[in-house]
Amino acid sequence: MPTIFDLPSSDRAAFPVPEYNVADHEPLPDELLSFDDVLPNISEREVVRHYTALSQKNYSVDTHMYPLGSCTMKYNPKLNERIASFGGFTQLHPLTRADHAQGALEILWELSSMLSEITGMKEFSLAPAAGAHGELAGVMIIKKFFEEKGEKRRIILIPDSAHGTNPASVAMCGFEVRQVPSTREGDVDIRTLERLINDNVAAMMLTNPNTLGLFEQKVIEIASLLHSKGALFYADGANLNALMGKVKVRDMGFDLMHLNLHKTFSTPHGGGGPGAGPIGVSEELTKYLPVPVVIRDGDKFFLDYERKSSIGRIHSFYGNFLICVRAYAYLKRLGASGIKTTAETAVLNANYLRARLKGAFYFPVDRPCMHEFVITDKGLPHGITTNDIAKRILDYNFHAPTVYFPIHVSGAIMIEPTETESKQSLDAFADALLSIRKECEENPELVRNAPFTTPVKRVDAVQAARKPVLTWRK
Repeated sequence: MPTIFDLPSSDRAAFPVPEYNVADHEPLPDELLSFDDVLPNISEREVVRHYTALSQKNYSVDTHMYPLGSCTMKYNPKLNERIASFGGFTQLHPLTRADHAQGALEILWELSSMLSEITGMKEFSLAPAAGAHGELAGVMIIKKFFEEKGEKRRIILIPDSAHGTNPASVAMCGFEVRQVPSTREGDVDIRTLERLINDNVAAMMLTNPNTLGLFEQKVIEIASLLHSKGALFYADGANLNALMGKVKVRDMGFDLMHLNLHKTFSTPHGGGGPGAGPIGVSEELTKYLPVPVVIRDGDKFFLDYERKSSIGRIHSFYGNFLICVRAYAYLKRLGASGIKTTAETAVLNANYLRARLKGAFYFPVDRPCMHEFVITDKGLPHGITTNDIAKRILDYNFHAPTVYFPIHVSGAIMIEPTETESKQSLDAFADALLSIRKECEENPELVRNAPFTTPVKRVDAVQAARKPVLTWRK
């Protein structure tokens, strides 16, 4: 279907415009009248078709699968969106007095309590506006904790498989980053960790399962090593959808963590929409949580600002309330058994895909995964690369997986099907990758020059990042 930019200009018009008969009006400037060289003169019907055509060019989770590893781009129930759109929520002013907003505060308190039950953490703040924001709050808590102890620890340890926001948050809070390498099995190298841990280490940040989709097999040992030196253990909760309802993060020895409500608990992810990154802590660290914190006193709920050791306010008002409503609706609908089933299905789907692709692609670590797994372009014939695979799969009407991440794995292709995809869609995705693998052998030029069916072909990604074109030119 053509857009208006593909149509020739003509004398057609959507409707006639009458003469402007208001006396003494200022004439419109010339730049607002010179559209003839930009837009064609077309009918209303063609305008409607133009915008409909543009909407159909969008790739969305409502129509297709998003196999993006470490992103959990899953379908979320529309019911939760509808609940969050209730007027009682959307029309509630953030300056409303606590005694006039008891229902909203009760939802926030209950959500915090549910997150504590799922993770084992003592208390949560829902104030952080996204995962990285919650992560920053967590590092701020670590800093305040040691300041009150009178210790000037300067180092935070981070695995080489970490999300990029981890070292960024550490640096923003004035700490130094020390990288911990991974073993061939995909776990933290314990021997190197033992050498790195000393009295100057404030904490270690760890994603579990890690970005290879693997459960850290020596997580208890890591926690013990850190605590023996008085250091804290921080959990990046980006991949909680593989664990929730099965194991509590606190039981692994973690002292604090952030969650990504916009990944795990049914809120929009991507497209620049709002997120939420609650920060949860052990009992020892509750006094450092950002204020205000929603607390309960009998049947009343209120915002607690009186925490002398708090890191302070990190967000205007109290976080992204409507995102929290979506997460609340999601958890209430699932219940304890549904949360557990969600995690089990996420792990089952990933391992099913992994089994189907085994033998066709190279696996840098060959062991059962959790919610996601990584393959690479190693061994592909005719110089075919990860980028070629990602481009070719677009022609099969699938979004490309996450590529070249984690960065410590050469040519990585990270795949996460999520728990919301059916066996039918998993098989279709596996069939597409297997077909592309066959094309690598029999018709490598087809793969190397893909995509062929998308509105935009291959672009210079480096130039696009450094010199983006932000205006349209005919």
